Amino acid sequence: MATDKELSDFLKSVEKRAFKRTAYTVRDEEAALDIVQDSMIRVAEKYAERPAEELPLIFQRILSNATMDWFRRQKVRNAVLVNLSEFEGADDDGGDFNLLELLDTSTTGTATESAADSVGRLQVLEIIDGEVARLPGRQREAFLLRYWEELDVAETAAVMGCSEGSVKTHCSRAVHSLAKALRAKGVSL
Repeated sequence: MATDKELSDFLKSVEKRAFKRTAYTVRDEEAALDIVQDSMIRVAEKYAERPAEELPLIFQRILSNATMDWFRRQKVRNAVLVNLSEFEGADDDGGDFNLLELLDTSTTGTATESAADSVGRLQVLEIIDGEVARLPGRQREAFLLRYWEELDVAETAAVMGCSEGSVKTHCSRAVHSLAKALRAKGVSL
């Protein structure tokens, strides 16, 4: 059974990454914040009695399910709005998520970065952010879970509700797509 401190520490440790991942997926920061908060509340209310080591997978699964539920609700809402008014359409100006706004700006070393290096780094991060956002949904989800959340293949498969082979395929395709897109834009990592 997780103690209150363990639960609190766990939720603090995942909140920013969960928000970024969800914002990438739904492309709406307010909706992402609601989804993450609802998922955290559900973990605290329903799964606090579980051992602390089980919380990461439980939370990731709840977050994935909550995100899918959001998409289902959006689909229904959009269908209703289209039927009610021909003036209402899909909103393409949906507040794109900006990774750069959420990056930790603290430096890890004592050396400071030149203005040119800082601008160059920010430009590369914007390009990477854009390319990650362009990945197909399942590839982006697998990529973010594996390399952002640092889950292993089995944990990622459990969160995504698919086989380990599918996770490997999605990750491989995502990495190859990102590498190709970044090379085409002159970015080499």
